Amino acid sequence: MRIVLVDDHALVREGVRALLASQPALVVVGEASQADEALARIADLQPDLVLMDIGIRQSNGIVLTAELMRRHPRLAVLMLSMYDNPEYVHQALQAGARGYVLKDGPSSEIFAAIDAIAAGGSYLSAELTRQPVVPADESARPLLSERESEILNALARGQSSKQIAAQFDLSVRTVETHRQNIRRKLRIAGQAELIRYAVERCRTVGETDGSG
Repeated sequence: MRIVLVDDHALVREGVRALLASQPALVVVGEASQADEALARIADLQPDLVLMDIGIRQSNGIVLTAELMRRHPRLAVLMLSMYDNPEYVHQALQAGARGYVLKDGPSSEIFAAIDAIAAGGSYLSAELTRQPVVPADESARPLLSERESEILNALARGQSSKQIAAQFDLSVRTVETHRQNIRRKLRIAGQAELIRYAVERCRTVGETDGSG
């Protein structure tokens, strides 16, 4: 996988480059610290993935992600940020990012996120997905079964159907059937929209909640 790093701190880029160098399949082909530089490098290098910070010169990573999605719809963007603000996460996903990893999390999360994105999924840091995903307005959305809710939560964590099947001891076909039923109930057209819905509807519930 060909990767471009976009971060306004050279030391951070150096550290991420060194981390990724431990995996032969991951190749950092370029770096940028500001928006116009990033747009030019990405157009020239045609990477598979961009690791994007929110704080960059001339713009911000969310705005730049939206612009990249307009110019390169097949490009994958993974946010790598120090901010755990839910609004930033929401805006990044709305802009087209496929994942959001916190800089103060374990380095293994970057590799997990890249693996999830390479498999066609999405990924959020564990800190951002500890609480279950539920329909935001129960009066407007039909209730999901317990298993459907578990699968929706797993989708919000960036898990693929194969990973979900292994976790719940189901067949991949059964998981796909559940996904189709969730989409039908929630009136969601495609798989990409389903994943985005799952991530965006992640909300906090109290630790004393007895569900699950």
